[in-house]
Amino acid sequence: MGRAVMYASVSLDGFIADEGDQPGPLFDWLLSGDVPLDESGVLKVSQASYDYTRPYWDRIGATIVGRHVFDIADGWEGKPPGGVDHVIVVTHRGRPEGWHPEAPFHFVDGVEAAVVRAQALAGDRLVEVAAGEVGGQVLAAGLIDEVRMDIVPVVFGSGKRYFGSVDAQHLLEDPDAVIQGSRVLHLRYRVRR
Repeated sequence: MGRAVMYASVSLDGFIADEGDQPGPLFDWLLSGDVPLDESGVLKVSQASYDYTRPYWDRIGATIVGRHVFDIADGWEGKPPGGVDHVIVVTHRGRPEGWHPEAPFHFVDGVEAAVVRAQALAGDRLVEVAAGEVGGQVLAAGLIDEVRMDIVPVVFGSGKRYFGSVDAQHLLEDPDAVIQGSRVLHLRYRVRR
């Protein structure tokens, strides 16, 4: 089964959005270079960011998000973000009535069920878990294998935390990737077992 990877762009002080759920400059690094990151040509990053990010994106088979993120993004209009094959939404409310019935979105109740479903759908590919409350719950359940952070040089002061409301200590290994891009520092850690 594919490894579960917790991922997001994050401020220096550990926030993935401000109090109003706005990312502010957290995604500016995706527009700060001259190398197209996807076929749209809109996202352009430094060569170092491309070499780190593109292979990761290509290995993602399923993404797990919470219902809050799904609602904020308006369900990406039924098209999984970044070309991901499947999106698993952790929710107690289920699929919205009449919402894109053909879309490869799966609505499950609970993070453990989300990981099981995502791994079944992803096969040997990676399962990406969005950082925040759901990501923190998956980490607390011992189901995260790796933590990836794109650290952006901004301090929010408050907002939505990268690890959500995790209230226990979790040890990570030393970083096995530290990549400096333009307006971003990419870090990757394995979770200590």
